[in-house]
Amino acid sequence: MESIALLRDKRIVLGVCGSIAVYKAVDLASKLTQAGALVDVVMTAAAQRFVSPLTFQAVSGHPVYTDLWDAESDGGLPTHIAHVGLAESADALMIAPATAHTIAKLAHGLADDLLSLTALAGSCPMIIAPAMDGEMYQSSPVQANLATIAARGAHVIEPETGRFASGLQGIGRLPETSTLIGRLRRILGAEGELAGQKLVVTAGGTREAIDPVRYITNRSSGKQGYAIAQAALDAGADAVLISSARGLPSPVGATAVAVDSSEAMLSAVLEHTHEAAALIMAAAVADYRPLDIAQQKIKKADDDLTLALTPTTDILMAVKKQRESSGYPMIVVGFAAESERLVENASDKLQRKGLDLLIANDITAKDAGFEVDSNRVLVLDMDGGMQAIEKTSKANIGAYIIERVVGLLD
Repeated sequence: MESIALLRDKRIVLGVCGSIAVYKAVDLASKLTQAGALVDVVMTAAAQRFVSPLTFQAVSGHPVYTDLWDAESDGGLPTHIAHVGLAESADALMIAPATAHTIAKLAHGLADDLLSLTALAGSCPMIIAPAMDGEMYQSSPVQANLATIAARGAHVIEPETGRFASGLQGIGRLPETSTLIGRLRRILGAEGELAGQKLVVTAGGTREAIDPVRYITNRSSGKQGYAIAQAALDAGADAVLISSARGLPSPVGATAVAVDSSEAMLSAVLEHTHEAAALIMAAAVADYRPLDIAQQKIKKADDDLTLALTPTTDILMAVKKQRESSGYPMIVVGFAAESERLVENASDKLQRKGLDLLIANDITAKDAGFEVDSNRVLVLDMDGGMQAIEKTSKANIGAYIIERVVGLLD
């Protein structure tokens, strides 16, 4: 997992309770550390029955806290009041997995172990991720306790439905690490520079049907658009992700709108950009579609098959027209995938479609662009400025684009 700017050097206290889901907490601590966070793990006595503190120390690189009373032994605090500093220095307290017992203690203000005491002493955002077997999660006492905690401002992550260690099926499974980190990012970024602003991002290559089986598409994976949407969320935006991509998990907190064809994407873009602060058009929209769509599968024959194509509606030109009449979206960012005369073609598109920024890709590059996690781009603006970004992750390019959008909105 690569470093995440929002999490870099953030101090996260990870509370771990006694549950078979502790194995997921180990992965969570590891991934947070890889992302650049400083992870302090606090384990309950029951949690240590499932996994040793040494495991968390190995993946986090930090001491693991287990003992409230003994300040000298392994697992103890450096001083008898260090729990106060542990809580006060934290950017977030995440308890995952949170058992019914710990949830009850938090709801009623009990503080008889290091984790519950740390929770009471801290003022940072508290995130509770329940995990329990059978019908426990849906029981009246657990639900009442969670409601009490949530009413005080804690963030409760709903568990998932699936098979328990007992063999039963139901709701109570701890979500996967990606979901937990996604919720943490959303909470930490809530007061970012784009808080309260709506950003619309498109992603993926559209599919233009030939018959019920076949379609015309392109090599766009959608990865760059998804990275931009995540960067928008990290900056506090309300992100709408209009996507034709398949197989990519939507960033946690984004409003996902699934489309297939260019016409469906056009309709979604015009609908969601009313009163939007920005549109970032990262999707690779087909320029042509079949003139007629066969209602039945076209059978193979000995003769050549000729497809009549007709141009698709230019979404950015439609947005330009909407923008001229309503003023929205306030900022429009386009993309250009070019195989020749990169600057010339990109500059023409920027001016012709009335864009604020244009991100140009040289699609002849073998190690960046389509279907990979890295990219190199040329960023052009309406004032004639030009910025080359050398090969880097699509996440970094997404963050750069969002920074430019913030600057334009300011």
